[in-house]
This record gives sequence, structure tokens and C-alpha cells, in this order.
Amino acid sequence: MDFTTYVAARRARLVRTAVLLGCPRADAEDLVQTALLKCYRSWRRVARADHPDAYVHRVLVTTLADARARRWHGELPTENLPEKSEESDPTGGIAVRRALAGLSPEHREVLVLRFYADLSEHDAAAALGVAPGTVKSRTSRALAALAPLVEAPDAH
Repeated sequence: MDFTTYVAARRARLVRTAVLLGCPRADAEDLVQTALLKCYRSWRRVARADHPDAYVHRVLVTTLADARARRWHGELPTENLPEKSEESDPTGGIAVRRALAGLSPEHREVLVLRFYADLSEHDAAAALGVAPGTVKSRTSRALAALAPLVEAPDAH
């Protein structure tokens, strides 16, 4: 698959993955663009990988970690807020983001990659740079931590 085809097929999903990892929508789009630029520079290697999606998600996760490690001083407060976008919420609702925000970054990453990005344990392990067994144990602990944060549908 060539780069343009890959991006056309996967960009929206990568942005939603970044949102679920804790980025505001605009930052998620910037993060995905930066990650895809890194992948473009070595696209032959990415395309030859056994699991290109895992490779791209690995770049996305490490780019996010790098961005969080840096301090940003370029934003300035403003009195006038931009117009609200008419786009629907890409993550399925604020409840999902709130529940994920209550988890540690490691738990949030493993849940998003496994259940939203639909990566296998092996691919998620490759994306996170950990062993598949670590993905299994993190997933188990993350689901246990998530359970009390999710409101039961009949709790109203």
C-alpha cells in the first residue's frame, strides 16, 4: 500500500485514537500529522513491516510521549473563542473520554490500542514497545480500573 492510500484509509481513525489517548481534537490532528510525517520519511520500512498499523501506532504513541515531555509556551489566551465545529464527537461521547482520562497513561494507551484501534496483543505490544504479556496484564488491570469509572446504564 502506498503512503497516500494508507493515510486516506487510516487518518481519521488515527486522529480518534489520539483523542482517546487524551489529546484535544486540534492537538490530536497535529499529533497525527507529525507522526505521519515521521512515517512518510521512512515509508518503505513501514510498508515492509509485518504489521504496518502497529508500526504507525508506535510512532503515534512515541510522538505523543515526546510532545508531553516538552513544555509549550506558544499558546496565548484570547477573549474571543473560535466558532464551534459542527463535526460530531469522534470518540462516541464525552463519557468515554472522561472514563479514559481517569486512567493512568499506560492503562489508557493499552485500552485504546487494543479496543479502539483494534490492534492484536502482539501489535499493541509492538506499538507500545513492551512484551505481549505486559499488554495482557496492563489490559486486565486497566479494565479493572475502568469498571468503577463507567456508570452503569440502569444507575439513573
